[in-house]
Amino acid sequence: MGELYKKYIPPEQEGPVVYIKGARLIDVVKSKVIESPVIAIQGKRIVQVGTDKDIHIPEGAQVTDCSGLTLMPGMIDSHLHTMMFNCLTFHNYRVSQWEITPELQQMYGLFHAQLCFDMGFTTLRDLGLASSRGLMTAHLCAVRDSINAGVLEGPRMFIGGFTSITGSHLDLINPRAMQRYGFQTADGPWELRKLARQNMLVGCDVVKTCATGGGGTDKEEPDIRNMTQEEIDAIVDEAHAFHKIAAVHCFTPAGQKMALNAGADTIEHMVFSDQETADQIADSNVYMTPTLLHRTDHAIEMRKMQGTSLFVINKMKSIQSSCFDTFQRMHKTGVKIAMGTDMGFDPEMGTNAKELSIYVDLGMSTMEALQTATINGANAIKASKDLGSIEVGKYADILAIDGDPTKDINCLQDKKNIQMVMKEGRIYADRRSGKSKNVVSVNPGEWKKIDYL
Repeated sequence: MGELYKKYIPPEQEGPVVYIKGARLIDVVKSKVIESPVIAIQGKRIVQVGTDKDIHIPEGAQVTDCSGLTLMPGMIDSHLHTMMFNCLTFHNYRVSQWEITPELQQMYGLFHAQLCFDMGFTTLRDLGLASSRGLMTAHLCAVRDSINAGVLEGPRMFIGGFTSITGSHLDLINPRAMQRYGFQTADGPWELRKLARQNMLVGCDVVKTCATGGGGTDKEEPDIRNMTQEEIDAIVDEAHAFHKIAAVHCFTPAGQKMALNAGADTIEHMVFSDQETADQIADSNVYMTPTLLHRTDHAIEMRKMQGTSLFVINKMKSIQSSCFDTFQRMHKTGVKIAMGTDMGFDPEMGTNAKELSIYVDLGMSTMEALQTATINGANAIKASKDLGSIEVGKYADILAIDGDPTKDINCLQDKKNIQMVMKEGRIYADRRSGKSKNVVSVNPGEWKKIDYL
C-alpha cells in the first residue's frame, strides 16, 4: 500500500513536460527580473523555473515561444462585483436594478469575468451582490463551478456572500421600495450567524460584511457605523469556523479597528484613516484592498452618464482626495496591500489594470504595484500555495506581455499587449504573431440596449 501511494501522481500533474521561453520573467517574490527565462510545466503545475542556461529543453518537446515578451504571473483582482447591474444596458443605475433578472445578471457576470480574464486577470475575488430578488450568491457560485468544471472558459473565482443588517450600506444599494427577502439581511449576532451560514450553504468562499457606510448609495453617509462589534465578531467567527475568509468593508478608522478586533482577514477600501490605526493594521497580518479606480474622476463621470443621483456624485467627489491620501499613508506605514478595484457599477470590466497605474502615480514602485496584483493578492485570499507567482509547485497561471510592466505599468491596460493568457497550463488567449485566440470577441459597450419600458 505504501509503495502504491508513493507512485501516485495527482491528475493535475500528469502528462508530458512542456516549456515556455521568453525574453524576461518578473519574479514578484524576489522583486527582480530574470533574463532569458525557461518554465517547465507538467499538467497544471510548474515543475521547473530557470534560464535557458539552467534548463535543457529536450529535442521534440512542446515549446511555447514567447521570445521578446515579458512573462509574469496571472493577475488577481481581490475585490470586484462581476454581476453588478449593467448600467449601459438599461436606462440608468436605478432602472437597471428593477429591470434586470437574476438569470440575465448571471450571464453578465460570466461575460464580465471573461473580459477580465482576457486582460490577464486569471483569478477574481467577487465579493457578492444583492439584487431586487434577493442575494446572488448561488448564481455567482454557479458561474464559478461551471468554469472550474471546464464547461465555460473564464478566470478562477472566489465568491463572497453578503451578510448585512437592515438598512446597512449593502441593503441601501438596492431601491428602498423593493421587497426584501429573508435571505438578504439580518440583525443581531445570531441572525447574522444564520445569514452567514446560509451564504456558506450555497457555496461561498468568503463571508463579507460592512462595518461602516459606503460611497455608492444615496441614503447614507460614508462614516456611519453599520454594525456593532458583537455583530462583526459573530460573522467573522462563523466564517473562520467553516475555514472561510472574512472580509470587512470599512471606510473609517473606527470600522478598521472593529475589523481588526474581530479577527477579519481583509479590510476592504481605503477611504479615511489616522496614523494610530494605520500602525495597528501594519502590525497585523491583515491585507487591505484600496479600490481606488472606483474613486477617480473618470469613474465619477461614468456615474453621471449612468444617471446616478447628484447626492452620490457629490459624495464620491468629497471623499476622493481622502482615498488617495489614505493610500499613501497606508503604503508609507507598511500596510499589506492587495489590488482590488470594486469594479461593477461602472461598465468597463477588463480595465482593472488601471488600478495599478493609480498606485504608481501615488508613489508605489512598479514592482510593488505588480506584487499587489500577484503574490499579495494570493496571500490575501489564502491561496499563495497555488497562486501569485511563477514558482515550482504552483499552478501555471502565466501571462506573456508585449512590454515590460516593471518599466511601464501602463502597458497592462492595452489588450494587444496581453499577448498570451495561460491558466493552469492551458492557453486561453493567444495574440502572439500568427495567433488569434481571444476568450471573448465583444468589448464593453458593443452590446445593444434593452428597453422594457
